[in-house]
Amino acid sequence: MTTRSTDPLAGVVSATPAGGRLVFVPSRILQFGVALGGSAMVPLWMASPLLLPMLVIALLTDSGLLWAIVWVGLGLTTLAVIGLALALTFTVSATMVRWIEFRHQGNAQQCVIARCLRSSIVAAADLQRVVVVEQLRLGRRKSLKVVLHTRGGTVECEPGFNAPMSQVDSEALLTWLTSQLRSDGVAVEYQAQIDRHFSCPGEWWTRSHLAALWHVPVGAVDELAVRHGVRSYRYTSRSMAMYSPGKTVTVYDPDRAYEIAEELREEHTTNHDSDGTQTDPRP
Repeated sequence: MTTRSTDPLAGVVSATPAGGRLVFVPSRILQFGVALGGSAMVPLWMASPLLLPMLVIALLTDSGLLWAIVWVGLGLTTLAVIGLALALTFTVSATMVRWIEFRHQGNAQQCVIARCLRSSIVAAADLQRVVVVEQLRLGRRKSLKVVLHTRGGTVECEPGFNAPMSQVDSEALLTWLTSQLRSDGVAVEYQAQIDRHFSCPGEWWTRSHLAALWHVPVGAVDELAVRHGVRSYRYTSRSMAMYSPGKTVTVYDPDRAYEIAEELREEHTTNHDSDGTQTDPRP
């Protein structure tokens, strides 16, 4: 019987003879396969609504003109597949970072950035800061990437297709990066990018959801939401429209609620450290 690993960085961080490695793309073959598959599917998906009906009509009528149009369409689609495949393969090869590795060379440290076909080395002294960027929508993660800010510019490291890196715990990742760069004085920062343009009240959070997130009674949610400027929306859901048309549901913006949860957690930690006792997380 196999046991599930409790390491939050399992499959992402590994120790090598040279140093610590952070993996973004576990398999080059899989990544190139996804790129080639997408290059074939997109042109076919766009051309099918036009070519398939014309092919059926050409088979039924045996029209020379329609057959010529079908063959021209197939030729153009093939060219589009080849062109897109070359473009995506070049993009993956040139821009996607497979892994980064922090190596100690005597008293100096280097950051090796390995791409799909080549690698480069950046001295730790040239690293200005490292930022873990987490994009959130409706309180849920949509993407995660590590951005290296160097003297020569920025390097964005994003997870590949179905990579463990996309599911890694951001706090554990911050801790690991800090441990690797602490001796060189490189700042490691966290940045949350919240997509506030996606508004769908049907997927917003209820009072009970916020109470569990904030660790407060359900009755205290409304007051906290007003105090901290959490948007709310009152509506009659479809399930209640037929049986209880006069009954409404109040839901809250999860993005702002997520930010408040972080503030309350930090305040609770500060109060706990200052007096050594468990305090009420409510402000």
